[in-house]
Amino acid sequence: MANSKGYFDVQAFYFALDDIRHARRINWKIVSEEAGVSQPTLSRMSKGVKPDIDSVAALVRWGDLNANDFIRSESREEAETRKKLEPSPPPLAQITAHLRADRHLSPKAAQALDVVIRAAYEELRKLRE
Repeated sequence: MANSKGYFDVQAFYFALDDIRHARRINWKIVSEEAGVSQPTLSRMSKGVKPDIDSVAALVRWGDLNANDFIRSESREEAETRKKLEPSPPPLAQITAHLRADRHLSPKAAQALDVVIRAAYEELRKLRE
């Protein structure tokens, strides 16, 4: 459970690892072998279960990540309250910026992804309304 001291965002960490896995075009079994982490650990992480510190260290090293990027200094509830009070760029604007900054994508590819993501986002947003 999150507290005022902060927490490790397992979901964000897992999604970052999944992005790296996709970029490298490998499966979770290979991630397990390369990182030296058990497959059950990766499976539990996919369900939001926090891994042990040695597994975090191994996966951070494997993915060349910064563990501090996944440490939240406030509870989830505090973060939600802050997000409601502080203006921030709309999600699509943030996604577009990241796509256009990705050095692995040509400008044309980034634009194509942007079009697809915007269309999907709008359709899914309609479902919520």
